[in-house]
Amino acid sequence: MNVDQYIGGVEHAILHLLYARFFTKVLYDMGLVSVDEPFQNLLTQGMVLMNGSKMSKSKGNVVSPETIIGKFGADTARLFILFAAPPERDLEWNDSAVEGCYRFINRVWRFVYDYVQNDDRVMDYSSFGELNGKDKDMRRLTHTTIKRVTDDAGNRFNFNTAISAIMELVNGMYQYKEQDYNKAVMAEAVDTLILLLAPFIPHVTEELWQEVGHAGSVHKQNWPVLDEKALVAEEATVIVQINGKVRDKVVMPMNLDKAEAEKLALAQPKIAEAIAGKDIKKIVVVPNKLVNIVAG
Repeated sequence: MNVDQYIGGVEHAILHLLYARFFTKVLYDMGLVSVDEPFQNLLTQGMVLMNGSKMSKSKGNVVSPETIIGKFGADTARLFILFAAPPERDLEWNDSAVEGCYRFINRVWRFVYDYVQNDDRVMDYSSFGELNGKDKDMRRLTHTTIKRVTDDAGNRFNFNTAISAIMELVNGMYQYKEQDYNKAVMAEAVDTLILLLAPFIPHVTEELWQEVGHAGSVHKQNWPVLDEKALVAEEATVIVQINGKVRDKVVMPMNLDKAEAEKLALAQPKIAEAIAGKDIKKIVVVPNKLVNIVAG
């Protein structure tokens, strides 16, 4: 006592919490327990709805888990429930969204199996060698995802946004695969992907963990470690506006001097053409994000 984390359904929140707090406070006043609140943290999860109504046997609108598991597998059912809504909100059951989660799992499966078949696997990626811009971008995406999933799932119970971050990682990995990639960078990304997905789709990730050559269960591995250095970007894509309207995007070195950012933006052909013959009244620079040219 007290309990670190209480998770309960919304329909049970009032009476059970009321009774639990009442008894705990009585016991505290009697000197029998050392805390006057039974729970340190509370998460009240929402209900599952079908066409706006609560799923219940009495209404006959219950979707059988066996049906979903039989058609798509248990991992798809788990992923959909966690991805469809934040845990504290009601979840509207949607068959097409279930199929979308199934397609995502298959996308991950295909990526890992294609990767293994290409025989590009390296087991030791403690040293990455010389990295080009695309390699650094991939490592940054990998470790940004570690940071987001760790925070969203581990600290805030926002499983839906954690899964969304993993989906973005998969998209980035598909793009990275289309070039002459660094084998160590890709190996790190693949292992990280499987480890981050393991709490959400445990059966598929257990299979994939073995497929990429690791011994032991994926569920006994350490959580991926964040490399803060990998998060540091060397370049930024800066939006260039003229009188508030986007006219171009320019890749600039991070934290570029204001005068240099202005000079680089003005040198772009699209910008030079758009401001030809006009007076530049002011240039607003938001470092690493925006250059707005006020011209008339």
